[in-house]
Amino acid sequence: MTERRSARETLALVTDDTTFTELPYPARESKPDGPLAWQGYDASRARAADHTGESESVVCGTATVAGTRAVLIAFEFGYLGGSLGERTGDRLEAAYTYAREHRLPVVPLVATGGSRMQEGMIALTQLQRVARQSALTREAGLPQIAVLRDPTTGGGWATLGAGADVILALPGAQVGFAGSRVRPPDADPTAYTAEAQVAAGAADAVVEPGQLQETLGRWLRLLTRPWGGQAPVPAALGASDLPATGWEAVQRARSPQRPRAERYLDAYFTHRLAISGDRCGGVDAGMLCGFGEREGRTVAYAAQAGTATRPAGYRTAARLIRLAERLGIPVLTLVDTPGAANDAEAERQGAGAAIADLFGAVAAARTPLTTLLIGEGGSGGALALAAPGNTWATPDSYFSVIAPESAAAILKRPPEEAESTADQLRIRPQDLAELGVIRTRPV
Repeated sequence: MTERRSARETLALVTDDTTFTELPYPARESKPDGPLAWQGYDASRARAADHTGESESVVCGTATVAGTRAVLIAFEFGYLGGSLGERTGDRLEAAYTYAREHRLPVVPLVATGGSRMQEGMIALTQLQRVARQSALTREAGLPQIAVLRDPTTGGGWATLGAGADVILALPGAQVGFAGSRVRPPDADPTAYTAEAQVAAGAADAVVEPGQLQETLGRWLRLLTRPWGGQAPVPAALGASDLPATGWEAVQRARSPQRPRAERYLDAYFTHRLAISGDRCGGVDAGMLCGFGEREGRTVAYAAQAGTATRPAGYRTAARLIRLAERLGIPVLTLVDTPGAANDAEAERQGAGAAIADLFGAVAAARTPLTTLLIGEGGSGGALALAAPGNTWATPDSYFSVIAPESAAAILKRPPEEAESTADQLRIRPQDLAELGVIRTRPV
């Protein structure tokens, strides 16, 4: 279990010294023992206030985090388990409204057991208020970066936590919709951890407390400083001469010595941070997505790493493109896959729907997209990531309606005719340029 810090200790951990200013809170006339007249509720709140020094379960204010100003919402778990009640909803609504009025990103520092029992359904409906404020902030083009502390459960996880654009978590934090007291008795406790949520694609990264301020500051800078206009095309890092035949293009693209996505991203960006997972239970290590800094400004990226792309990879790329669009950040995509994963498990995970979702995200994107084909371009599994009208190719790449071997099999040709079929398909970079599929190769 991670170390539990109070709301103000957590704020001190992530904010620059002396920069935190608490926001004024809305006044609400309180009925005796709350909206349900729950006997002893006022006494419980008074004890919580004496114990924590806080008058509610959240502390809201503005501060700079490694130089970037933001609205921060810190939960005080010592105040009735960081639970959400009506007054909590008032504070959260005011904080989000302030963020939109002043064009500031929002950082929820979540530690909550969920909705407050003593306020019944009134407490539960605060989740609708929070969801509405988060949606309005998303529509305003402002980023939301959540930090999951111990514990993050119930409605707080299902709104402020899981609803954020980027989700960071402290190591060992209990994270899950079901709190420890309401799970099945045989539930595996390791499934309700920050690490498990990252592995399942529900959160982006686990961050050590000592690195949290720096990491959070880097995310805030990246998501608030977009590159203006189209992202530049990366320079080709491999072969400089064009292939003589289609089969040579295939062999070059499949060569283990060819530069892969990681090398291109390292050369393109000063630094970068990754998002991970499709928020549907899946992660694909063969699809690299995130945001990087180039000449002091941000470009988003989605890059295939040379493997068959899984459904989770397509969904993660679609998530990346939609987030970048909301924030006005251009996107660079790197195409390199023999094709979409075609095993039975990929079908069960919704391969067709995932690829369709990415095609739709690319087609509907209003933010500029730039694509560089850096290796294999295998069928629709590769094309889904390509920007229409702004796709480029390196000399050691090819793009094909299907791999030459598969094309030969479909055409009922013997395997030895795969090489000649590659020529007929016209898959070389120079062929693709002549056909109008790509613009031209970068120099």
